[in-house]
Amino acid sequence: MKLFLLLGAINGFLAVALGAFGAHGLEGKLTEKQLNTWEKAVDYQMFHTMALFVTGLLAAKIEATGLVWAGWMFFIGIIIFSGSLYIYSTSGIKLFAMITPLGGMSFLIGWILIGYVVVKLL
Repeated sequence: MKLFLLLGAINGFLAVALGAFGAHGLEGKLTEKQLNTWEKAVDYQMFHTMALFVTGLLAAKIEATGLVWAGWMFFIGIIIFSGSLYIYSTSGIKLFAMITPLGGMSFLIGWILIGYVVVKLL
């Protein structure tokens, strides 16, 4: 599915840009803990950018509703997990840290769906 490949490309670009911004633009402005949180957000964004690519490539070969749902779960997870950590690390507003696990659950659901499709259809 081209959409997930495009979302992967966009998120890959953003992960690299945000990683560089964290390393160069935020250094000295955030505490070490805040920078570590920012880096965690970048890492998970990039990991799940690759998951979007895998989903898009699998969807090009296999027609399965589970792949579409997996792709959306990965994308939603990036927004909620990484997005909330980016905001939390720069603002310190704990509410954002409290919603981060919802993004993690979205990632887990995406991986379960990928596994299900692989076991059932490959």
